[in-house]
Amino acid sequence: MVSAGPGAGRTADPKPALPHPLPGAIGLSHLSAYDWEAADGVCGGSPHLHLVCTEAYVVTGGRGAVQTLSPDGYRDIPLEAGSVAWFTPGTVHRMVQGGDLRITVLMQNSGLPEAGDAVFTFPPEILADPEKYAAAATLPPGTGEDTAAAARRRRDLAVQGYLALRESLVAGDNGPYREFQRAAARLVRAKVPNWRELWRAGALATAERTGAQLDALADGEPAYLDEATAHETAPTRLGGFGMCGRRDEYNLPGTTLPYGGE
Repeated sequence: MVSAGPGAGRTADPKPALPHPLPGAIGLSHLSAYDWEAADGVCGGSPHLHLVCTEAYVVTGGRGAVQTLSPDGYRDIPLEAGSVAWFTPGTVHRMVQGGDLRITVLMQNSGLPEAGDAVFTFPPEILADPEKYAAAATLPPGTGEDTAAAARRRRDLAVQGYLALRESLVAGDNGPYREFQRAAARLVRAKVPNWRELWRAGALATAERTGAQLDALADGEPAYLDEATAHETAPTRLGGFGMCGRRDEYNLPGTTLPYGGE
């Protein structure tokens, strides 16, 4: 008789549960654009850019616009119900309220923007000092009047820097815009190792899982289909103060949790 060996008769330890993110491992939130008027008379959000993530706006109601700064200049893209606009890393974007503007935001890379992959267009002297930047970007917790006032001050400071960048870019001088991009990259550099791990565990793992599924199909052994199931969720925070407006957040499997500045 052959011994069954240690552990015979015991149930094998279950495999670690893998996250089941949304398609493409995207992050998701809903926004109602701010209706606070800025120094230039425009109502809307805080201009900023993302360093490694593409962001998309899917307009679900109302009207407005998104203003962008990029190497191809300044653009003012109209938004209305059914519109979709998206911007690649390095594009400064400012959401403009035109009347009850409501947007579903799709975020690349497992919601990595909520781990800090966003830099406000603050004036250069603040961007040059990480402590000053953090103090200007971070909001008090909660959704009360103090947080609202801090979010508005943050928005106004970002608009101040943005208007200077836009003026130079429209005049044909992209130097200040390029320097802002470089300053933003310097601010986030220390976060890159953590971002890399979040990307590997989220968006990259999801893509690799698809590769494994294709291999299984090619081999005629799609055992992974036995794990088929459905998921559902609901907002985990309503009416938070985001960069562009009041935000309903979702704690989705496999995505990055919101960070303190948002």
